[in-house]
Amino acid sequence: MKIQINNLSIQYSDGTESLRGISMGVRPNAVTVLFGPAGGGKSTLLRCLNRLNDLAEVKTASGQILIDGENILDPKTDVIALRRKVGMVFARPVPLPMSIRQNVTYGLELAGEKRRAKLDEAVERSLKLAAIWDEVKERLDDPAAALSGGQQQRVCLARALALQPEIILLDEPTSGLDPISTGKVEAALQELKKEYTVILVPQSVQQAARTADYAAFFLQGELIEYDEGAKLFTAPKEKKTEDYIMGRFG
Repeated sequence: MKIQINNLSIQYSDGTESLRGISMGVRPNAVTVLFGPAGGGKSTLLRCLNRLNDLAEVKTASGQILIDGENILDPKTDVIALRRKVGMVFARPVPLPMSIRQNVTYGLELAGEKRRAKLDEAVERSLKLAAIWDEVKERLDDPAAALSGGQQQRVCLARALALQPEIILLDEPTSGLDPISTGKVEAALQELKKEYTVILVPQSVQQAARTADYAAFFLQGELIEYDEGAKLFTAPKEKKTEDYIMGRFG
């Protein structure tokens, strides 16, 4: 397993318990989908994986998250190094007020990379992986903010990929995108899993079923069921999972 989560529980300062005793493994080179109704703990779990939850009002956190055998919840963890290893793409694209090229190279330059050839190579590689190179290669010096929403989201994905993480977290990355842009992002994920471990909180059950190699159903902070996507969406073992997939609640 690339990631092993052991008995993870998270409680916020306002008393709400976001996760209760979560244990699951995440395989490398696969798309693992976390799905379920709002408030189930999916985004909290995603943010735990690169310690973004450090910025939230967390009262207590217990359990382990092992990435390559190292417990990232250990206070001695180098969080900056962790976030280079575990990249994140959010629901709304947030391009920096710079050119497309500078958006992609920003993190590398911040980390001290000054060689133009290296930066140019990273721009092309990352934009190709994000399935947007052909659309922007002639306009790399144009403002990223001038792109469509779907293109901006793929530039944000390229920005995360430029740092060459090992794990990519995506929190509803296609919410608000049109069907064509959504299809391009989903197609990019299928290519990305060849090199990366991908964890996705989808915008719908349909997207979960289309993209998941493995799927985990969360309900009110608990992991109800975890299985291969093909099995879970066609023959779920738990009635709660089946009811949610069939649209009986949520």
